[in-house]
Amino acid sequence: MRTESSVLRSKDLLGIEPLTPEEITLILDTAEGFKEVSERPVKKVPALRGQLVINLFMEASTRTRVSFEIAEKRLSADTLNFSASGSAVEKGETLIDTAENLVAMHPNMIVIRHKHPGSPKMLAERFENIAVINAGDGAHEHPTQALLDAFTIRERLGRLQGVNVAIVGDIKYSRVVRSNIHLLTKMKANVTLSAPPTLLPAEIEKMGVRVVHSLDEAIEGADVVMMLRIQLERQGKLSFPSLREYYNTFGLTRERLRRAKEGVLVMHPGPMNRGVEIASDVADDPRYSVILDQVTNGVAVRMAVLYLLGGAHASE
Repeated sequence: MRTESSVLRSKDLLGIEPLTPEEITLILDTAEGFKEVSERPVKKVPALRGQLVINLFMEASTRTRVSFEIAEKRLSADTLNFSASGSAVEKGETLIDTAENLVAMHPNMIVIRHKHPGSPKMLAERFENIAVINAGDGAHEHPTQALLDAFTIRERLGRLQGVNVAIVGDIKYSRVVRSNIHLLTKMKANVTLSAPPTLLPAEIEKMGVRVVHSLDEAIEGADVVMMLRIQLERQGKLSFPSLREYYNTFGLTRERLRRAKEGVLVMHPGPMNRGVEIASDVADDPRYSVILDQVTNGVAVRMAVLYLLGGAHASE
């Protein structure tokens, strides 16, 4: 029998902002059990057998798309992968018309990535009997990335409350950072942002974070340093003089990392621009880097989200 503490309030996961700390904890706790599944010789459970999940990816993706597909298969769901390339979208079909045709095939869940903020919310409101999961919408949110980041931090450090997290890079155009700020502040972590002034949104401090313009100051005393990719495809043009100058000022090197706490974790949501936001010898150093752990944990976290939404949907 399900209790209120074992389900999410909404049928959808559209962002971190609407979640309570209790719901975040539920997802992370559930993911712990599913990580164990991924370590078994037979990596499959029948939790979503008979359910159809459509992966509707209208933007390029590697880690997120593959991670969701693996998570769905490990839960024994049927999957249908849709990408804009090679579809009727290239002939001018709208998102709503595409979605209407896919919904006519009676899926239980839709995982959507789209360049326009609010696209997942639009589908969730239109299709009341289908769970919608946001896999990234423009520069708005990327909730499962923030959840897997939090899972990785909690797994390594044993807590989120009181952890000092420095997030460095393209704050203005990153959907990852918005979801992470919502999650980390809800869970009482201390968040410091650092970026060139041109890559900082106005009044970002109102989200409960500290803002500094020096990378060295941001890293000082950090438990976690999260580097963000420069979103050249969203900027349209460089927001700083050159990539070389950006690396010289905001690139994470071993020398700079010495300012952080002993045992610091280095994170990156990927894809990495080596030699731009992070040095290769930092990204590949197992003493600091948990970048590949993030990828591993992404499968468990997405299994948890699919299970919690699919189970809640099935019980209605």
